[in-house]
Amino acid sequence: MKSENDPNYFPLRDVAQSPEATARYLADVQRVLLDIGKNLETLALETRVHLRGTNVEGDRWYHARLRAMPVEKALGGVLRNLNNLTEGLEKSAYKRRAHDETVVNTAKDRKEREIERQRKKNPPTLQAAPPPPQQGAQNQNSGCGGPTSIYDLGKRESA
Repeated sequence: MKSENDPNYFPLRDVAQSPEATARYLADVQRVLLDIGKNLETLALETRVHLRGTNVEGDRWYHARLRAMPVEKALGGVLRNLNNLTEGLEKSAYKRRAHDETVVNTAKDRKEREIERQRKKNPPTLQAAPPPPQQGAQNQNSGCGGPTSIYDLGKRESA
């Protein structure tokens, strides 16, 4: 590990170079944010109870609720943004791992494509077909060249 006094020291460089380290780091950040989110949810609930319970002389039953709505909406927006942030952290960890897999697969795909290009440029030479059998001689061992229909059997019998 490098010293913080080193001019070339960058604190998250090692983390950024490894998908596993990146995933661990993002999971730690996400865990902290989720804990903060729990505290913010509690704060929002307690704030709501307090603000809606604050009545001024001459209020109707809905006036305290109307005064509390902007504060509740602001805290709700913060919680929504926090949830989006934690989802984004999780997604970025998956995408980081997918990036490394893509890099590994890209090298393999390029090699395969190069082999395919070479094969297309230099097609294998085709072997000449064996000469056709003589008219009078039929090879009994080969499955080709025999009768093609039961009517062509002549004096031979079927199995």
